[in-house]
Amino acid sequence: MNQLEKIHGARDYILGKVQMKPTIGLILGSGLGDLADEIMNPIIIDYSDIPSFPVSTVEGHAGKLVIGELEGKAVVAMQGRFHYYEGYSMQEITFPVRVMKSIGVDTLVVTNACGGLNPELYPGALMIINDHINFMGSNPLMGKNQGELGPRFPDMSHAYDPDLRQIAHRVAKNLNIETHEGVYLAISGPNYLSKAELRMVTRLGADTIGMSTIPEVIVANHGGQRVLGISCVTDMAIPDSLESISHQQVMEVANKTKPKFISLVKGILKEVTL
Repeated sequence: MNQLEKIHGARDYILGKVQMKPTIGLILGSGLGDLADEIMNPIIIDYSDIPSFPVSTVEGHAGKLVIGELEGKAVVAMQGRFHYYEGYSMQEITFPVRVMKSIGVDTLVVTNACGGLNPELYPGALMIINDHINFMGSNPLMGKNQGELGPRFPDMSHAYDPDLRQIAHRVAKNLNIETHEGVYLAISGPNYLSKAELRMVTRLGADTIGMSTIPEVIVANHGGQRVLGISCVTDMAIPDSLESISHQQVMEVANKTKPKFISLVKGILKEVTL
């Protein structure tokens, strides 16, 4: 079965379960999946039930697709994503984005929990992503290009939609939520970087660092979708003051940040025009 057949199989299964066609997709990172609980009249589908869908293996990723209405918009939310370090291929990691596009999603909101490199950030800060650096060692578009999915050489100079970023900052200001803006860098993981590596990526211009997001953003742009990226800073990764961090600590900070994160995303969805 080729990629297009797998996409169509997953699409047909999902559309057979719902009455609406979502136009906005949400990928919810570590500890941020509770936003999906705000969706009205939800249809919940386990990843394991969807043909060709991978299954989440990381704590904080529930592994469910939630489809319904949020702030008057038809949405599909991923409660948990897939990571390169789990052993999935880049094509498997981004398969859900292809499926979302196939069912009618043209705007994608991608979130993550990450480490802060810019000293102006702090645990609990929210950063709107304006650009990225791919240090994962691979790319989801490698291999034969299928023209039905997008062009061979897609442009990434405006990977994060300027209008959506502007909406995000305006909504945050109205809600009295502080937001930052900057560059997100992704590594393959699963280990956190050494001090020398952190010094390197800081000098390259990264403001935050994580292990996800960029593959989905590349594929979304390849398919012509608008993208908004939001990073939740869970720890500071500044080399000279670096302290050991565990995934459990990351989850704890993400959980504390959830209320303002949920308020911000809901406010953004209310303002987004389709």
